[in-house]
Amino acid sequence: MSREVQVTFDAHDPRALSVFWRDALDYVIPGPPGVELAAGEDPLAAWDEFLARVGVPAEERNARSAVEDPDGRGPRVFFQRVPEGKVAKNRVHLDIRAAPGLQGEERMAALEAECARLVALGATRVRRHEPAPPFSAGHIVMADPEGNEFCLD
Repeated sequence: MSREVQVTFDAHDPRALSVFWRDALDYVIPGPPGVELAAGEDPLAAWDEFLARVGVPAEERNARSAVEDPDGRGPRVFFQRVPEGKVAKNRVHLDIRAAPGLQGEERMAALEAECARLVALGATRVRRHEPAPPFSAGHIVMADPEGNEFCLD
């Protein structure tokens, strides 16, 4: 039997990083416990109201955030505030499958289009690796707004 997985990011700004990854992965930010969100209601505003209501001090309200797969298939991604900055290459990173089933120039064009979308959301393009069959179909290395590397694959 497989286990459920949660991916955790250390962050300086959990809320902002969760918004980036929500948009990058087409995930959602879940509402607070016991709060039913109406269609189109902003979950971040609901969290602000909830945290104020339960007495969480304002300076602690950006200590954590999370995103979830709306279809329930992918892992939950959790963001926690830490005081230290990122000082080295991350040892684990996410690969976003942005061109499933595509090969060659068609694949790389799809990766470039997704790269442009994510750069507009705050990511940084690091480098492109050209296809090198049979071992590599090509990919683009990127970094999220806090410098965590990930690949478009």
